[in-house]
Amino acid sequence: MNTVYSYACKDCEGMEACPGKVIAATKDEVWKLMELHAVVAHGEDPSSWDADTRAYLGTLIKPA
Repeated sequence: MNTVYSYACKDCEGMEACPGKVIAATKDEVWKLMELHAVVAHGEDPSSWDADTRAYLGTLIKPA
């Protein structure tokens, strides 16, 4: 079986109430979906995320 990856927004500090979750075949796909979720659900601009934020978010991507 191939590994798939997931990200649950509720795992992010300060986002515990958010039900958003993405699952995809690759980490790159998860990143794209995370960024889209941030824009649509939270009004964030992912291009403003600094290296520390991206590193932290990367730790939240897990094998599903």
